[in-house]
Amino acid sequence: MPLKPVRTDRAPAAIGPYSQAMIANGFLFTAGQIALDPATGQVITGDVGAQTQRVLDNLTEVLAAAGCSWRHVVKTTVFLQDMKDFPAVNDTYARVLGDARPARSTVQVAGLPRGVLVEIDAIAEVP
Repeated sequence: MPLKPVRTDRAPAAIGPYSQAMIANGFLFTAGQIALDPATGQVITGDVGAQTQRVLDNLTEVLAAAGCSWRHVVKTTVFLQDMKDFPAVNDTYARVLGDARPARSTVQVAGLPRGVLVEIDAIAEVP
């Protein structure tokens, strides 16, 4: 089965030589999303909760472009600038995902693109 790139104007465009997401063998693999406003391409203002909301909104749009929702997500990876932000990120994550409970890894990293506080990627089964 050939690889199929996924693209939507409702999420930030890729800022490098990569795709917003790729479908392979019935699964969607998203690029990491950061807190970029898709209309301006700029990092949104606000704390880690606001950034997490923007990241999850961006991922929701990428999922939708592939015909998926959070119920199809099997795994996410959360990259945090500071693990102390975990409770705030977790609160927003739980609210947005609702009853969906994909597997998840959370790691603290030395730095993220454009100095953001959080980045998240996802793997989903394409219905």
